[in-house]
Amino acid sequence: MNRRGFLRSLSVSATAGVALGAQAAAYPEGAAGRTVPRFPGAQPRGTFALEGQNASFYSPLISRPLRVLMLADTHLFLDDVRGIPFRSFSGRMAGAYNRPLHFLTGQATHPQECFEASLRQAQLIKADLVAIVGDLFSFPSEAAIEWVLDRLRFAGLPYVYVAGNHDWHYEGMEGSIESLRATWIQKRLLPLYQGRDPMASSVEVQGVRFVSIDNSDYQITPAQLRFWRTEVRRGQPMVLLVHIPLYAPGRSVGFGCGHPDWGASSDKGYELERRPRWPEGGHSSATLAFHREVFAAKTLLGVCAGHVHKPALDVIQGVPQLVTHANAFGAHLDLRFQPLNSSGSNPVHRT
Repeated sequence: MNRRGFLRSLSVSATAGVALGAQAAAYPEGAAGRTVPRFPGAQPRGTFALEGQNASFYSPLISRPLRVLMLADTHLFLDDVRGIPFRSFSGRMAGAYNRPLHFLTGQATHPQECFEASLRQAQLIKADLVAIVGDLFSFPSEAAIEWVLDRLRFAGLPYVYVAGNHDWHYEGMEGSIESLRATWIQKRLLPLYQGRDPMASSVEVQGVRFVSIDNSDYQITPAQLRFWRTEVRRGQPMVLLVHIPLYAPGRSVGFGCGHPDWGASSDKGYELERRPRWPEGGHSSATLAFHREVFAAKTLLGVCAGHVHKPALDVIQGVPQLVTHANAFGAHLDLRFQPLNSSGSNPVHRT
């Protein structure tokens, strides 16, 4: 996808600038990416603007400016002799992203090159946080995980990581989704969490809490729901980081966390991915409650996700959900958080 196509896809998926907490209001054609004044009666989240790979959140809930670089779906497949016993499980995904084309230039690139370029950009903008929201790997390769840890140490930037469905999945390996995820998180992925709980954790940056929830099986557990409720009760501004986007009206089951049609009858990929089929009964009650409560949270600034390999923006009950294009194709999002005073002006601007 070229740059013009990327920008067009964002502008048609949802309003490019909206008041958070108010209903999305479309701009006249050609005004995409500009900030809007607060709407009368809007809740105090503030405003939101999107232009290309830059997203800005302006809110009276934010006390200090901060900058976050967010990426997803790098799909690293680097492997070595330690991976030989697992080749029957990793073969398909090992060949899936060997020759990606950069989403802006159309030139051949490589997932490792794209990940390093994103880290350099994070250093350039002096990012306060790097948020990695899943499918960093195409399978849990020891060599790829060690390579990432080395690059992250060299970059010297604070980061958070939440797993995607491919990060822990060896296709065709026996076991339930839950047991395989737990096994490969503990055996391979654990260092990436830096001592945090892999299933649910949060970090505070400049007064904003970044809440990471692992929904890489499309579901939310009761324990994760309780964790979310605890975070909401803090009353601080929050950003939710998940791999799989939350259901938005009109979206496919790829936006599958909370999608009413998610379940066995809509699972078209289980044979290809050689995994258990989604449940006949659809989502758990905890997953549906999580979806409801996320978009009811008064201090939630936004939801950030990946998984679908396409840029997207939906505004749900006044809350923007940003989905980034795949980092395997060179994409990432630069998230800027700025204070907004009661008059709707932005007193501090960090370039």
